[in-house]
Amino acid sequence: MSILICGGAGYIGSHMVRRLRAEGREPVVLDNLSTGHREAVEGCELMVGDLLDEAFLREVFSKFRFEAVMHFCAKSLVGESMHEPYAYYRNNVGGTVNLLAAMRAHDVGRLIFSSTAAVFGMPQADSIDEDHPCDPINPYGRSKLMVEHILRDAARAYGLRSV
Repeated sequence: MSILICGGAGYIGSHMVRRLRAEGREPVVLDNLSTGHREAVEGCELMVGDLLDEAFLREVFSKFRFEAVMHFCAKSLVGESMHEPYAYYRNNVGGTVNLLAAMRAHDVGRLIFSSTAAVFGMPQADSIDEDHPCDPINPYGRSKLMVEHILRDAARAYGLRSV
């Protein structure tokens, strides 16, 4: 079985791909290449497409059997999110819901989700830990926090294990 790396051609995702390959794993990369780079994942199976494309996700999940998914793809420019909030909610929240639905349909119950410190908003302490209150101040941070709430709901409803 493989691990699906969503956003695997981006900076963080491509480092995870290298790490998995060094451990003898065979990751499958899903990326729309809007900010990622094909060269970053040479030698890996690369599925070029978007989480917003449900037919594409069905194709990916039908072609491979995944033991887990690592989700690193997102629109992530804070300033841009202030001017184009719908694009951030559509991509970051809608794309993740599509991914979660495909995972559920194909009995993949483990997810690593890359969130952001932007979910915390303005720090209330010098050191931010996971108990710090969440109060994002921009659509990017709010979109990531929405996904965190969705993951909690998916855990309760479907038994999804995520971190």
